[in-house]
Amino acid sequence: MVKHILQTEVQNYINANLKTDLHSLLLKNSPFAEVSMAEIVQQIKGKKVALKKFPFLLKEGIIFPPNLNLEQASSQATAEFKAQLLSGGKFLDLTAGFGIDAYFLSQNFADVTLVEQNIGLLNIVKHNWKLLNRKAAFINENLEEFLEDNTERFDLIYLDPARRDSEKNKKFLLQDLSPNLLEIQSQLFETGDKIIIKLSPLIDISYLISVLQNMVEIQIIAVKNDVKELLVFLDATAPSDNVQISCVNLQSAEHAFVFDFKKEKNAVSEFSEPLRFLYIPNNAVLKVGAFNTISKAFGLKKLHPNTHFYTADEYKADFPGRILEVEIIEPKNIEKGEKFNIISKNYPLSPEAIKKKYKIHDGGGRYLIFTQTRRGKIIVKSR
Repeated sequence: MVKHILQTEVQNYINANLKTDLHSLLLKNSPFAEVSMAEIVQQIKGKKVALKKFPFLLKEGIIFPPNLNLEQASSQATAEFKAQLLSGGKFLDLTAGFGIDAYFLSQNFADVTLVEQNIGLLNIVKHNWKLLNRKAAFINENLEEFLEDNTERFDLIYLDPARRDSEKNKKFLLQDLSPNLLEIQSQLFETGDKIIIKLSPLIDISYLISVLQNMVEIQIIAVKNDVKELLVFLDATAPSDNVQISCVNLQSAEHAFVFDFKKEKNAVSEFSEPLRFLYIPNNAVLKVGAFNTISKAFGLKKLHPNTHFYTADEYKADFPGRILEVEIIEPKNIEKGEKFNIISKNYPLSPEAIKKKYKIHDGGGRYLIFTQTRRGKIIVKSR
């Protein structure tokens, strides 16, 4: 497939149809004997995904894999972030996939090995890396077989287990992933001291800490407040008495929020009615449940035990989230036809119901927040 897709006339046809409706294209016969219309459409889809997800691949001659591999691949933003943290001599990616993480991580390692059991996918990565002038050892093997036969030791091992079963159902427990991480833990540590595992951000953090050995850190990575992935850092040389949690919101001006997971259980929040500023944590912080730790860290008070909004009279510029200067308003003072960004948390009405009830519209630069304090339901408006 790689050879035929790269023919000049095929590439020209792909580029000429980047804005063509893909469903209509699939109804046509391919003008090329060696390349099907489905393969052509897949390359067009790949270029469209790359435009937003990994623009560094928008080069002539790059080949894109099937949709599932595009969906499972990390974005350029998250891969570049990981690459800033890590360096060393020998790097091993046990689940190379489309190779986005490996491409950026490999920049800081002298020796790179990619293991991928899908030969078609591996050939695509091999072709793309040659075009991008990046060298590696490409091994077409099942990772369990690789670990069984391997005699080398690596400075860093990276893996991103498959999170769907044979029927495409999502899986979250480590023993249900492919590979089964609980079965290969000891083999991983026999191959390298430092291990990074990429997992779904939906996985339960307490569960992870209870079943994985030598965990030193968990990172929750969001991009523009959209949580994308969870990274687990294991280190054979550092027993995990305390696990550090880092909440990162990329492509924003926010600082990372770092805390000790054990301290959240012992932290206690104070409560208050809304003061001058309202603090709304970003989604990475909310995902890990640092509801009391963040209150203590920034000297903030919560509005309600089940409302993760915080307040203070002071402006804390390094808070990881949105900060609004607010005032409490009465429902009768909401003017019909006004535009607001509407937030409803721990409140009986949804944003859609609120818009209908008060005859207001989405948009504008102001916020209207419907929530609760310990005294009851309130509405606050940003100034």
